[in-house]
Amino acid sequence: MDTTLTDPLVGKLLDGRYRVESRIARGGMATVYLALDIRLDRTVAVKVMHRSLAEDPAFVRRFIGEAKSVASLSHPNVVHVFDQGTDGDNVYLSMEYVPGRTLRDVLRARGRLPAREALEVMIPVLAALGAAHQAGLVHRDVKPENVLLSDDGRVKVVDFGLARAIEATNQTRTGVMIGTIGYMSPEQVTSGAADARSDVYSAGIMLFELLTGRQPYEGDTPMSVAYRHVHDTVPVPSTLLPGVPPLLDTLVAQATARDPATRPADATALLVAAVDAHRMLPRESGPVPSVPVGPAHSPDQAPAPANQTLIQPRVDLLTSPVSDHAAPAAPARARFRPNWFVIALAVVMVAAVGVTGWLFSQSTTITVPELVGKNVTIAENEARQRGFVVEIGKAENDEKMPKGSVLRTDPVAGTEREGKSKLVLIASAGPKRVAVPNVVGLSKDDAATKLAASGLVVDRVRKQPSETVSRGQVMRASPAVGNLVKEGSKVSLVISAGLVMPDVKGMPRDQADAMLRTAGFSPEFVEQTDSAQPCTVIAQDPQPNAEIDKGAVVRLTLSQCNNGGWHWPWENTDPNQPADPNQKIIVIPNVMFKDVKAARQELQAAGMRVKVKKGPGRALVLAQLPPGGQQAPSGTEVTLWH
Repeated sequence: MDTTLTDPLVGKLLDGRYRVESRIARGGMATVYLALDIRLDRTVAVKVMHRSLAEDPAFVRRFIGEAKSVASLSHPNVVHVFDQGTDGDNVYLSMEYVPGRTLRDVLRARGRLPAREALEVMIPVLAALGAAHQAGLVHRDVKPENVLLSDDGRVKVVDFGLARAIEATNQTRTGVMIGTIGYMSPEQVTSGAADARSDVYSAGIMLFELLTGRQPYEGDTPMSVAYRHVHDTVPVPSTLLPGVPPLLDTLVAQATARDPATRPADATALLVAAVDAHRMLPRESGPVPSVPVGPAHSPDQAPAPANQTLIQPRVDLLTSPVSDHAAPAAPARARFRPNWFVIALAVVMVAAVGVTGWLFSQSTTITVPELVGKNVTIAENEARQRGFVVEIGKAENDEKMPKGSVLRTDPVAGTEREGKSKLVLIASAGPKRVAVPNVVGLSKDDAATKLAASGLVVDRVRKQPSETVSRGQVMRASPAVGNLVKEGSKVSLVISAGLVMPDVKGMPRDQADAMLRTAGFSPEFVEQTDSAQPCTVIAQDPQPNAEIDKGAVVRLTLSQCNNGGWHWPWENTDPNQPADPNQKIIVIPNVMFKDVKAARQELQAAGMRVKVKKGPGRALVLAQLPPGGQQAPSGTEVTLWH
């Protein structure tokens, strides 16, 4: 179908800069378009968020923040983010356009990949995730749909930060899990929490699927699949496909461990293991080309060119199907007729080369290559191949160099050394990180002291009412306890304000008594001696909004009500003075224990004025005056407490 006729954005100029040419794809959260950046005259991909997300201010704020973080992530295996903006109702990202297919398209076409090819896809994916993890970013939705394979053979990961932005929307607050069930880690299913190890789990599931052609768990409903991620151990690929190398079984088992603590710490750690596995796998040769049938060579005919039997190029990942058939047998060798002159000449040349090599070996020097920034395992192999004896030194922390990459060498690059000299590689341990200590239950001062001992400082302190945590104690920290953060980072604290005294002035005694006892207070009432009937609260101690402990005594003073002549302001008790005939008398709706917003709307629809006073802070109406069921003139003020 022509998207020009069905999509209103096609053909439009977005934000005065991006001319939308065509629609590329449409997903659950956004639509991707091919567009021309008329300012820089380059082709880009523009991802426009669906309207339901763009209308949520929380999503837009988080989306802009995540876009800035991802834009700062420069890595050859990450789809670059160029720009972010809004145009009316359209919230968009401008990104690098990568012509090609997704890894999901490749799996649909081929079913599964051989072991080496599966690792050759996973290694750049893990490199991209590792760079993100070192920058403090977590993908949260690693799956084949988010891996692009370009037409020129590059592998790119897309949609960093989008899942995190979705977490700010109402969808998450109503219980929707963010991510794709088939690749979701146990901790994402149970608590919604995700860190670098959650991406490692998803990457392990993706490797399982590349090797076997299917995901490890299938079920009739998404929740049945989620249940198995939480309670089952992911099987190794060889249980589904005998012949998968044990190295790959081990890699999948480590990445998909149910306990995050037993998985590789981040994607860089899994990358190192994947590179080692790839290095140790036997090389797979392609099929031998078939030889056309033709007349036999005559004895005097020249032999076939030497390059006629070159090894086949590596199987094309994007087009070639997986084949388990053996290569056809090589054709029988042509009859050998020795040329003794050529043989004698070859013997002389070999001897000359050997002598020359021996002479040069007595004084050969080798140059230290440039290894800084490379993965330490890859750098070690390169240095050994050049003739160095490699020693891996103790890793050192560094804020800029990713963990597992070479930080420096001894001697430095460009230095000439004798063959078999020692070369020391110092790897980066990544930025120094400390765990946020457990300060829950401590006072503010004690929490600050404990944070300082870990090299952290207190940032903002916010109070929050609590019925369960004693006043003045820490309820939680942000970043959360146990998170690894940069030394010197600021930690925000939420301190319990205990119970906050509600405003019960004007409330009938029975309703005030019930509401305060339910909230954890101990009300005591003081009655005036000349009163025949207590009616409403006219004074309270402590005052509204005071912070007090659970079980604290609250003293309430009640007004006097005359049994004979007292009446509510909305009641008409004088038979000689009838109510205003032009004033409509209605029955006040009973809105007790309804949602405050819905209660207000119901009373206003009935013709009442509404005043809302804060009680213990719940979202339900806990007291109402006048009570429901009473008759009152239209426009009477009804007070609600919640």
